[in-house]
Amino acid sequence: MRITGISTHVVGTPWRNLTYVVVRTDEGLTGVGETRMLGRTDALLGYLREAETNHIAGSDPFAVEDLVRRMKYGDYGRAGEIVMSGIAVVEMACWDIKGKALGVPVWQLLGGKVTDKVKAYANGWYTTERTPEAYHKAAQTVVERGYRALKIDPFGTGHYELDHAGTRYAVSLIEAVRDAIGPDTELMLEMHGRFSPATAVRLARELAPFAPAWLEEPVPPENLKALEKVAAKVDMPIATGERVHDRIEFRELFESQAADIIQPDVGHIGGILEARKLAATAETHYVQVAPHNVGGSVLTAASLQLAACTPNFKILEHFNDFADAEIKKVVRGAPEVVDGYFEVSHAPGLGVELDVAAAAEFPQQQAKFDLWAEGWEQRKSG
Repeated sequence: MRITGISTHVVGTPWRNLTYVVVRTDEGLTGVGETRMLGRTDALLGYLREAETNHIAGSDPFAVEDLVRRMKYGDYGRAGEIVMSGIAVVEMACWDIKGKALGVPVWQLLGGKVTDKVKAYANGWYTTERTPEAYHKAAQTVVERGYRALKIDPFGTGHYELDHAGTRYAVSLIEAVRDAIGPDTELMLEMHGRFSPATAVRLARELAPFAPAWLEEPVPPENLKALEKVAAKVDMPIATGERVHDRIEFRELFESQAADIIQPDVGHIGGILEARKLAATAETHYVQVAPHNVGGSVLTAASLQLAACTPNFKILEHFNDFADAEIKKVVRGAPEVVDGYFEVSHAPGLGVELDVAAAAEFPQQQAKFDLWAEGWEQRKSG
């Protein structure tokens, strides 16, 4: 079997463009992959056009390791976010083809499943007025949908510092959310790399009474010494890693022992097998895996294949019940959260199919998502 070509399909919303890639073969089997880029969708599409000619067309879709190696190193330049995301969408699609050809789910090809269901946490649910009352009501809706975990960034436009008034307001928002969800629902605290170490530590202590399940990306991701400083001074798990795009770059993070949970994005780190290799390394350091997942239903399905066969998998992020829920219709067999969990699929490959006609109803947009702009949490354009 050989790859004959690829097609790209962008599903657009005001705050995110989702790029789907369909890989075709000479035996009629197709596979699909997905990633979400921020402000670089056209760059990704351009890279994929070149990679189709240079690396993808004519390749054996079963030889995943070889294709990934050639795409990553065959152009000699160092692979960053765009290249690793391009690799990821093609890699996912190859696993999809391989699973379909053999009649088994991808997790069966990666060692077999270790669980029958995967816990989910909701994000994108607080696209509402930024008040304690509105957040209380929105959080109740999440719990009513059956979720047993949710995540929030309550810090407005905070950047390095957050003044006293901003701090008290953020605390009031978290207090309202915890009151709405009760003591048994997990509450993940997201900082989006906003703060200096001193500010992150102060805020973590202010919010400790509300029992955050983790403190996510408290400082910008470029400086691991700053993360170590936070980890040494707070009494809650530290999560990070969504903006690391090569598993090799996690080495120093593991050595520092500054993170308890890593959050690779399967759509940015080179795909399912690259993420599985990273998870195995994390396991040797007693670190759990909770992938970043801001994509649609194909990326969710790919992340669930990883979850099914990974012993140290913790939980999976999910946006699509609350932010742009209508885009789920572009994927047949889209994974759904039931009573707070995804069921592990036994369908061949990824278990999903892109509906190209439905995808065409959501054309690419000039998506913009600026976490330092007023009203970012509502995820609207502008």
